[in-house]
Amino acid sequence: MKNCTIFVLLLAVIIAFPAIAQQTSTSQPADQTSASSSSPAPSSATGKPALQPDTHEGFWGRMNPFARKKYVQRQTQPVRDRINELDELTATNTRSIKDTDARAQQGIQLASAKANEADQHAIDAGNRAQSAQQTADQAHSRLNNVEKVVTNIDQYQPTTQTEIIFKSGQTVLSKNAKAALDEMATPLKSQHGYVVEVQGFSSGHGQVAIANSQKMAESVVRYLVLNHDIPVYRIYLVGMGNAPTPASTGDAKPKRITGGRVEVSLLKNNLEQLASTGTTPAATEQPK
Repeated sequence: MKNCTIFVLLLAVIIAFPAIAQQTSTSQPADQTSASSSSPAPSSATGKPALQPDTHEGFWGRMNPFARKKYVQRQTQPVRDRINELDELTATNTRSIKDTDARAQQGIQLASAKANEADQHAIDAGNRAQSAQQTADQAHSRLNNVEKVVTNIDQYQPTTQTEIIFKSGQTVLSKNAKAALDEMATPLKSQHGYVVEVQGFSSGHGQVAIANSQKMAESVVRYLVLNHDIPVYRIYLVGMGNAPTPASTGDAKPKRITGGRVEVSLLKNNLEQLASTGTTPAATEQPK
């Protein structure tokens, strides 16, 4: 009976001893934690104090072979919480970096687009300036041409001369005379800046010769007006009578004519040139 009692007592002591050892080990970290909380601990990335390692050694040392599951969870839970916080902080930083990079890329693209637009505006402005310079040069050149034309507007130069021969005492145009007038007057329908000078010459003396020369010149003018629609204001008529004509080469004195004839001279100024310069810029202007 005594042996049984002793055995039971020993068994109870053996069972109770691990529990006492575990309570001692758990109380020591609590005391150490309270002591460490009184002193400032360095902050971590999460803004919380860093975890302090457990330096207390209980009855079983650093490893308790009789540690329970709840005890292990209590020891590892702060580490797991801190790891979860670090994971969340890392994810937040990653998202912030991605957002910052996206905004930076968007800003770079926007700046590049603005720079390209500015370059295009500069190119367009350069093209417009070059076009304006060309237009100014053309206008200056045309103005110079206009000044030259206006200066010489009353300067007519002879271009074509035709001589119509009449038989003595006649004022009717012959077939050959009409053909010569047709050849001279046909191109004038589309021209400007010209005058036709008609001078009649007749043999005889005094007013009789002047009257005959006037009639012959009038027959030429009448044909040009009626058959070729030449305006009367472009024709200058004069009856010269038996006025001497310029001397031929080698002759000492001017000669007087025999019979009758009419000299028709076509004279032009620079109005035709002015008309051509006026249409040149319109013809060369590029379509917009």
